[in-house]
Amino acid sequence: MRILIYLHVWMICFSITGKAGPQTWIRINQVGYLPGDQKVAVLLSQKPAGELAFVVKEASTGNIVWEDEGIRTNGERWGMHIALRLPFTGLSQPGEYYIESNQVSSPVFRIGPEVYQGSADFILNYMRQQRCGYNPYLDAECHQQDGYIVDHPSRTGEKIDARGGWHDASDYLQYLSTSANATFQMLFAWQQTPDKTIFKDEYDAAGRKGSNGIPDILDEIRWGLDWMLRMNPDSAVMFNQIADDRDHAGIRLPNLDGVDYGWGADRGRPVYFITGEPQGLGEHQNRTTGVASSAGKFASAFALGADLFKDWDPAFAATLQQKSLEAFGFAEAKPGTTQTACLRSPYFYEEDNYVDDIELAAATHYHLTGEENWRKKADYWGQLEEVTPWMELGRARHYQFYPFVNLGHYYLSQSADPVIREKYTGYMRQGLECLAARAAQWDDPFLNGVPFIWCSNNLVVAVITQARLYYQTSGDETYLEMEAALRDWLFGCNPWGTSMICGYPASGDSPTRPHSAYVDLLHDIPFGGLVDGPIYKHIYENLRGIHLVYEDAYAPFQGGAAVYHDDPGDYSSNEPTMDGTASLSFYLSTMETEGKKQSATGKVLDPQGAIVKKKNNKIVHLIFSADSLFEGAIPILETLKKEKVRASFFLTGNCLRMKEYEPVIRRIITEGHYLGGHSDRHILYAPWEDRTKSLVTPDSLIIDLRNNLKELERFGIRQQEAGYFLPPYEWYNEESVRLLKSQGQQVINFTPGIRMAADYTTPDMPNYRSSRELIDQLWEFEKEQTLQGAIILIHPGTQEKRSDKLYLHLSEIIRTLRGKGYDFAGIDE
Repeated sequence: MRILIYLHVWMICFSITGKAGPQTWIRINQVGYLPGDQKVAVLLSQKPAGELAFVVKEASTGNIVWEDEGIRTNGERWGMHIALRLPFTGLSQPGEYYIESNQVSSPVFRIGPEVYQGSADFILNYMRQQRCGYNPYLDAECHQQDGYIVDHPSRTGEKIDARGGWHDASDYLQYLSTSANATFQMLFAWQQTPDKTIFKDEYDAAGRKGSNGIPDILDEIRWGLDWMLRMNPDSAVMFNQIADDRDHAGIRLPNLDGVDYGWGADRGRPVYFITGEPQGLGEHQNRTTGVASSAGKFASAFALGADLFKDWDPAFAATLQQKSLEAFGFAEAKPGTTQTACLRSPYFYEEDNYVDDIELAAATHYHLTGEENWRKKADYWGQLEEVTPWMELGRARHYQFYPFVNLGHYYLSQSADPVIREKYTGYMRQGLECLAARAAQWDDPFLNGVPFIWCSNNLVVAVITQARLYYQTSGDETYLEMEAALRDWLFGCNPWGTSMICGYPASGDSPTRPHSAYVDLLHDIPFGGLVDGPIYKHIYENLRGIHLVYEDAYAPFQGGAAVYHDDPGDYSSNEPTMDGTASLSFYLSTMETEGKKQSATGKVLDPQGAIVKKKNNKIVHLIFSADSLFEGAIPILETLKKEKVRASFFLTGNCLRMKEYEPVIRRIITEGHYLGGHSDRHILYAPWEDRTKSLVTPDSLIIDLRNNLKELERFGIRQQEAGYFLPPYEWYNEESVRLLKSQGQQVINFTPGIRMAADYTTPDMPNYRSSRELIDQLWEFEKEQTLQGAIILIHPGTQEKRSDKLYLHLSEIIRTLRGKGYDFAGIDE
């Protein structure tokens, strides 16, 4: 039956793409959808009329699982008579499906928590392929003679060691602007998601297959930072680029690069000194006005690198820290932008803003240190550019406003100062609103308000990054649909029906003939590379050297707002770029993390949105929460050690600050138990009699949470490692769960119906329950409902008036559960 259904779907798809001539298409995210995602497909049709109705069918049976009507949008924007948005967000059951509407079917797609698994690591394939100096893809050295200083008042012609880094794209130019941004983007991804199950260790430091004990993304970051240190040998000596457009001398492999820049074929390339003045060795001069755009990028990458490498390589981190401070001082002393230089053609990266670079450097220091002087500096520069200009204007020249997303605003939106936090959260919202308003004005079926300038996909990545960070910060769901639409755009829900990442997903339509020497000469694919993306037709038609090699497979879709070709002759839309690819690392790792949270076999939520049960087979999760009373910790840890059980502890800031508990807290960590937050001051979030109301303001709740997390950091538990949170008093409402989720905290609670948490009661209370009553009730619950995936709470501290301590019965509970076939796991397992 399964084979017949798939054959039926294939025949329908063939009928709309075969020689008879297609007229209607349904575009979907080919990677798939997380169960909790916003899910909207797009139907495009050249027919003048059509139906709104659509159905979603299970791929294996053909059964209808969803029915609805599409929403009409502006088909003319993409050269179509009809464009419908087909929403099916409510379908969350994992499985494989396809959509039918207007007598056509979509490709089969998957809903499941694992759909983005491996995606963040996949793009690193392209980063390794772009390495300069030693290229692990070719297992060959290249550009070993780099390079010779140019444009220096006294050192021009001097040879320096500038080996390493990454080639910018399919050419072999190297730019500080793109390389520093790529390095920072990967640093940011690891800072936000330091998860070795997402960023694995399968390659060594040189990029060759084989682990070296360090996550591969850190190896790639180190490759970039080492090169940046060579490009910044002294405090006021910085270099901005290696080579120039003389590089454009035909398709060749990097280890066979024979371009002669004046020192002999492959005998060294020019290394451009940052002068702070207009540059260009030929007739074409850029419009450089200062050094801050480049110096700021050095400063921010060095600062974040110093923090993330302090445990991996303290000496290296100390060097980065010093370099960061020197670079920041240089940026402040000589504001302005440093643009890239050209010689033969008028094309260069026209970066025209720099305050965002200084802001990011200061904001990074502020985020890492919390020092007031850094906050003031970051705020001074940050408020000078509230919205990244291309977002507001809807236009830009080539790399005019770079980087495309302002992560400095994000760092300031995390400030403990509510005024600063609200200001920069508002700035992030303004940028998103500009894009949403533009998409609405055009009535775009893909909700795409991005200008289709060169490297438009980089802009798309910038928007989904800002949208995700804004949601995590504010909890505001206003832009989630736009975020999902632009994410889906990258993976096939676009007019051309193709993913924009080479070779990904493996089973879908993706670039296989990009502008790349590896395609032309080795007949391989630059796997993981994000291509430039669709470009306005008037830009495409006025670029030099464009010529299609093959018949345009996407010809029916070139009559809209932009064009795109999977053809090596179109370097404007189909060339992978190193910086665009690296900028995906944060978002894809975030999607992988979200998938883990949404694991279909992993959780049951209560009406407020907290996890109260995991669907693990015969697994029980023991959790312990404490505020000021923690006298039972030692006997609990002794029992857990004896019984070889991993459990989870949730402690308030009050508890974490108490000196007498410090040794036992360190023991919890040393013995491998999970340690998470339980609020700072053990405040009550909602009235006992009406949990729909709130007793704390959003600001107060977030500040209290952050203070709790700071206390955990004193014990070496970083926020990313403490993603599960048990609310104080185990009492909360939908608002508090949403706010906690916006701060990266997944709320958990004990499984309803299990009364072990009543172990705090004392004999003078009307609701008093003895330990024996609680244990007997647990066995009765297990008999009636099972404890599969149950979360069981026991308090490790109770008042002296309760002499009957439940935690002293822990060994009995564990052994009885084991006798019934249960095992134990931490809440994060």
